[in-house]
Amino acid sequence: MSTVSTAQPAPSTVPFAFFELHVVRARRLGPTMLRITFGGEGLDRFASGGRDQRFKLFLPQPGQTTPVVPTEAGENWFAQWRAMDENIRGIMRSYTVRALRRGGRYGADDELDVDFALHGETGPASRWALRAMPGDRVTLLGPVVEDNAGVDFRPPEGTDWVLLSGDETALPAIGATLEWLPAGMPARVFVEVAHREDVQDLPTLADARFTWLVRDEAAAVPRTERMVESVRGDRFPDGMPYAWIAGESGTVKALRRHLVAERGFDRRAVTFTGYWRLGATEEQLVAEALAAAG
Repeated sequence: MSTVSTAQPAPSTVPFAFFELHVVRARRLGPTMLRITFGGEGLDRFASGGRDQRFKLFLPQPGQTTPVVPTEAGENWFAQWRAMDENIRGIMRSYTVRALRRGGRYGADDELDVDFALHGETGPASRWALRAMPGDRVTLLGPVVEDNAGVDFRPPEGTDWVLLSGDETALPAIGATLEWLPAGMPARVFVEVAHREDVQDLPTLADARFTWLVRDEAAAVPRTERMVESVRGDRFPDGMPYAWIAGESGTVKALRRHLVAERGFDRRAVTFTGYWRLGATEEQLVAEALAAAG
């Protein structure tokens, strides 16, 4: 059986840089998923660690052509950005690298793919993505070394198999992680999407078994219970497991409780992240995060 190991735990600081990029193209992946490809000078310094690599994306406010970000402030950028008028400063969100392609010897430009989960006009990031056109400008804050604290998928040495679970907001990270896993690694993958057309082909060399939960085909089961019930009914491989779960915070917490209390997972072998919360807007969650950071 294949095993997987990673480098040492994530460093406490993230060597980072700002990247001034532009939209190269946009492509629909399904009713609720949109892939935007970015390019720009300096992207050759962006160093994705693969897996669930996070970065900060700054979008322009309505009426602006470029996001206003204190890129010259160095390590003090956050304090300066936070002190700015919230109607002027760039709109900040966290996203995952879906793919990073190097131009190579033929002179092609480096490109960065980012998948957006769309939810109509209910948030500024979704509104921006729906209208994104080639040439539209954004700012990224991303790593310049591959081993960085923006990567959370870090299975302990000796892990025999992995469990990946999430909704469409976690789908880009799940897809990138599957591409990173070694050949033959057993993986159980559970993904919830809104529509059957949102189901994606996720290439991997791992020995992955997929379970897709489609909301508009689901029975009348509360959202936070659907994923848990699906995982509960699965027969896991033998050996030491590692789980990565992300998406709606209530579902994430319920699944973590199931894995630890009912399936015997070591708490240290479960990485969990709430990307959003049912009933809360993007702006409410950002405000809460800023308050916690202050």
